[in-house]
Amino acid sequence: MTNRILFTTTVLAAAIAMAGCKPSTDAAAPEDSATPAPAVAPVANEPAADEHPTDVLREVDNAPAPEGLDVRAFAGSFEGTLPCADCPGIDSTLTLNADGTYSLHDAYRESDGATNDVTGTWTVEEAGKRIRLDPNSKQDQDRLYEVVSDDELRMLDIDGNPIESGLDYSLHRAPAAH
Repeated sequence: MTNRILFTTTVLAAAIAMAGCKPSTDAAAPEDSATPAPAVAPVANEPAADEHPTDVLREVDNAPAPEGLDVRAFAGSFEGTLPCADCPGIDSTLTLNADGTYSLHDAYRESDGATNDVTGTWTVEEAGKRIRLDPNSKQDQDRLYEVVSDDELRMLDIDGNPIESGLDYSLHRAPAAH
């Protein structure tokens, strides 16, 4: 018998033997019939007055803040003009939704109305210091932004490092629409 077959057979036999084992009833504590088991009240998952049971934000409402950043509070629109290699700039609007989705609209200045729209999901990384945009289209690359403050995001390079440049790669929170 080869070593491989012997090993496989030994592991299989040990697994079968372990599956047949039952804990000893001798070691179990005797039940005290005079003391009833504590009743556990079921937790109701009723929606709040302003929620609907199908609301996609429901899971986000009850979830702990990921890595120190309150997603619902941080969600909003950020805008700015980013540097462009072959145009005067890219007017960029990034909308981070509280349900973890995003939309990004880039309009290239002086390029006959050329735009790029991307949607996907966003996640928090590095203990709330970085945001990753994961596009729905896998033809587009993930984008990384540093969380500078509650009102500013700064684009990072593909490896998550600051872009070494004197140019402004920041997006600032857009004023709330009324």
